[in-house]
Amino acid sequence: MIALGGAIGTGLFLGSAGTIQMAGPAVILSYAIGGFIAFLIMRQLGEMMAQEPVAGSFSNLAYKYWGEFPGLLSGWNYWILYVLVGMSELTAVAVYVQYWFPGIEPWQTTAFFFILINVVNLAQVGVFGEMEFWFASIKVAAIVAMIALGTFLLATGGAGPDAKVSNLWEYGGFFARGWGGVFTSLAVVSFSFGGLELVGIAAAETSDPQKTIPKAVNQLIYRILIFYIGALTVLLALHPWNQLGASVDKSQWAEAMVASPFVQIFDLIGIPSAVHVLNFVVLTAALSVYNSCVYCNSRMLYGLALQGNAPKVLAAVSARGVPVYALMISSGATLLCVLLNFIMPAKALGVLMALVVTALVINWAMISLTHLRFRAAKIKAGEKIVFRAFWHPWSNYLCLVFMMVVFVVLVQIDMAVSVYVAPIWLFFVWLGYKMKKHYTQ
Repeated sequence: MIALGGAIGTGLFLGSAGTIQMAGPAVILSYAIGGFIAFLIMRQLGEMMAQEPVAGSFSNLAYKYWGEFPGLLSGWNYWILYVLVGMSELTAVAVYVQYWFPGIEPWQTTAFFFILINVVNLAQVGVFGEMEFWFASIKVAAIVAMIALGTFLLATGGAGPDAKVSNLWEYGGFFARGWGGVFTSLAVVSFSFGGLELVGIAAAETSDPQKTIPKAVNQLIYRILIFYIGALTVLLALHPWNQLGASVDKSQWAEAMVASPFVQIFDLIGIPSAVHVLNFVVLTAALSVYNSCVYCNSRMLYGLALQGNAPKVLAAVSARGVPVYALMISSGATLLCVLLNFIMPAKALGVLMALVVTALVINWAMISLTHLRFRAAKIKAGEKIVFRAFWHPWSNYLCLVFMMVVFVVLVQIDMAVSVYVAPIWLFFVWLGYKMKKHYTQ
């Protein structure tokens, strides 16, 4: 449920506003490609975590099987990734709240929910788990209900004359934006699947990881098919795709993230009560992902402290088993989103989503590269693999090629700044590593 909670959020409910306009109906194929790559990466992560469940997820394994700098880099990049994801989800929450209360400033909404979720995470981990279970349950139930209702309306004609399956190919064809549109949308699609890695973070606090981790990872593929492919297929059949989301071109990607097509569709077909229910669901979805981010960030920082790659004080835990100092530092960094929403409320979400994709691509690449080293070490040691990743090593190479494609896409959709930030970020991490080596010798 933690992995599911992390993967179903702003990327699907709000990000699809832009991807629909980028790819047309073929956005379904974009999500299928992105979901397949995400599944391969999760199998690689699942193999490592089922074999060696440790605090800090694959960061500790990168440290052990690859080297000190890769371990430090993967850990800190994972941390900054979920700081950025947390910021983007809180920003999305403000968008959803404004649907009901347009007079409330975005920074006020982000500040309120920032305090609420962090108070929850300061309690026992069981409180987080219980809250995340219900958050994820609401999302799952809502998406299944939306698919069922949409299918019923299509079958009975209850959604009006514009609702028909032929909407998937009538307005310019299935590939209305061409293959270029399919590949262009992959950047936002990648954002949608960020969060699946949370299953690795949870492994160290799972009672039977060799059983639960493989089960959770294997369930992802049909969840992706149902929740992403199924929901978007019904959505695009209910209304012409070119009237959903926002008009977008290569230079307006950030501006496309302005309205949830899941809310729009029921507004357009005249079911006002469903609109409010769906807005509540997408709001819950964003809060769920932010809740997961707070949990994951604190645990990653805790794992880095145990490695010696973060101040030792961050390894301290409360009587309730919560790494309080690690949580406070992570939350302090996320708090910057309140300032960002105050300075640039209209563009904050788009900018954050682009930065998240860059950090996510680095994160996924580190998982695939670490897995190559991990498997080589296990083969050399003659150790039996409990839960094998698919098609090693070719699936690793395929995933790495996908990462490069996403970087190219980010440049093409006028989000090159997020790509240019990547080497600067890597340089600062390397500089920190060198300073650590110098002062600990």
